[in-house]
Amino acid sequence: MLAVDTVESAEATSPWFIYIVESQAGMLYTGVTTSISRRLSEHASGRRGARWFRFSGPAQLRYVEPAPDRAAAQRREAAIKRLTRQAKLALINSDTNSPVGRTRG
Repeated sequence: MLAVDTVESAEATSPWFIYIVESQAGMLYTGVTTSISRRLSEHASGRRGARWFRFSGPAQLRYVEPAPDRAAAQRREAAIKRLTRQAKLALINSDTNSPVGRTRG
């Protein structure tokens, strides 16, 4: 997991990322991208963003994890999507991760 302020520098070293964004309604969205900043802008603008955010816009980037390639990123995304909300929050808050998203609960 990467701190938000290191996302831009990490984009230069890792071609793919898995990310979790919390919506304004408190729901967690998991996705993959090659550019965190571009993808968050797409979600926020409603253009080219996930349909999922049409009802409740993105509020906060909670988790970022680098992946070596698209296949690895998609496998990890699928694994995270299978987790329960509590398990996702535990992942976000795990001690091995930097404090991108210490959560409220």
